[in-house]
Amino acid sequence: MDIPRIFNITESAHRIHNPFTPDKFASLGAALRLEPEARVLDLGSGSGEMLCTWARDHGIIGTGIDMSPLFTEQAKQRAEELGVAHQVKFIHDDAAGYVSDEKADVAACVGATWIGGGVAGTIELLARSLRTGGIILIGEPYWRQLPPTEDIAKECLANSISNFLTLPELIASFDQLGYDVVEMVLANQDGWDRYEAAKWLTMRRWLEANPDDELTKEVRAKLTSEPKRHAAYTREYLGWGVFALMPR
Repeated sequence: MDIPRIFNITESAHRIHNPFTPDKFASLGAALRLEPEARVLDLGSGSGEMLCTWARDHGIIGTGIDMSPLFTEQAKQRAEELGVAHQVKFIHDDAAGYVSDEKADVAACVGATWIGGGVAGTIELLARSLRTGGIILIGEPYWRQLPPTEDIAKECLANSISNFLTLPELIASFDQLGYDVVEMVLANQDGWDRYEAAKWLTMRRWLEANPDDELTKEVRAKLTSEPKRHAAYTREYLGWGVFALMPR
């Protein structure tokens, strides 16, 4: 069980696998008013930075589920590094359909809503692990400005303009699902730069170390095209945020 190998290559040096920066996760943790020993479930936990830093800063108890063996191992190493391995555990598993035996105070899917077939399905999945009065966290892209053409939308790595909503539309969609939006923290262009641009040096170093790998041609093509694509499209058109929801 693993994610496509190209992501393990391009994001192998990432601690955060989305456009958030450490200060954004710190702001989100403070905004949620996390209490010591609050239970946090993170589906699609990546390299564990959110749970590990919240365990250090707020004393939470966390469980992360991720399909990537590499990222799961990095998460365990990060927990050891921050001295919170007794507070958080990371499980290599498919987060799609995962329901916790213990109800969580916060149930999160921060940037992996494909596990539930989209935002609505992921919220429904997370709700099955949530205690009464708990908070759901959804990390999701939105259009900062609507792309004028479908081709531009595809350059933003969307299948079509309809893949994402504008920020007001996204917030309204939570309302339509019966949830109050009780907090939000939004990424910015610098966050997109840190997420996307950090891949480029990783790819260059990987190419130097793996000249004969079967993915060398694909990685070489990405390294050539991605800086231009990001600067022209993702950076200008695509937003991203984490939204805190409570069921009515």
